[in-house]
Amino acid sequence: MKDAFGIPQSLLILGGTSEIGLATARRMIARRTRAVWLAGRPSPALETAADGLRTLGADVRTVDFDALDPASHEETLGKVFAEGDIDMVLLAFGVLGDQARDEAAPLAAVRVAQTNYTGAISAGLVCAGALQTQGHGSLVVLSSVAGERARRANFIYGSSKAGLDSFAQGLGDAMHGTGVQVMIVRPGFVRSKMTAGLEETPLATTPDAVALAIELGLRRRSEAVWVPGAMRVVMSALRHLPRPLFRRLPV
Repeated sequence: MKDAFGIPQSLLILGGTSEIGLATARRMIARRTRAVWLAGRPSPALETAADGLRTLGADVRTVDFDALDPASHEETLGKVFAEGDIDMVLLAFGVLGDQARDEAAPLAAVRVAQTNYTGAISAGLVCAGALQTQGHGSLVVLSSVAGERARRANFIYGSSKAGLDSFAQGLGDAMHGTGVQVMIVRPGFVRSKMTAGLEETPLATTPDAVALAIELGLRRRSEAVWVPGAMRVVMSALRHLPRPLFRRLPV
């Protein structure tokens, strides 16, 4: 069970090598979390991530999970919940894609959508149902400010995050009153391996800063968290900017 400040005893990260996910795990372990599941495709990176968390004193286990195989999600994730209650699930998997390449290769674009949106719907519903059955828990969904308004530079990725964000909002409404909290996290540009080599945008942030925002959001029982907080104002302005003007912005 979570303590009075919203810190979970047990944590399941979908996307076990995610830098934001691992930063969040480290922060939670330093507070109270003792059991961590890292779900991802089997790889040396996944095992290295697990070993790193074990050195912090947590009981860490890995589980084979593939966002692109939704038919396996119910069985795979069901086994995790069968081991005992999970206080928090962090949906942290996703791919950025390559806009120029993906525009010219529709199947690559579809893969981005299937990972970020279709896979997330499947895993999100399975986990939300399991949390509801146990009667408590938090589902934290990593969205993105890119989902607030499609930009020419990354509209394939942005559209997948827009779908994910809308899904998470509706899921939060569905879970209201069940004891399950759904919290959406909308970071701006995050300095990470996924964005290495890309031009940094204003108000760029870090995995550790996102992890801090997740902790504070849990404590406050927030429904949505922006990272940094100023992104909420910026994106509100951009969302309502007339389209002809929006097209002329260097975004």
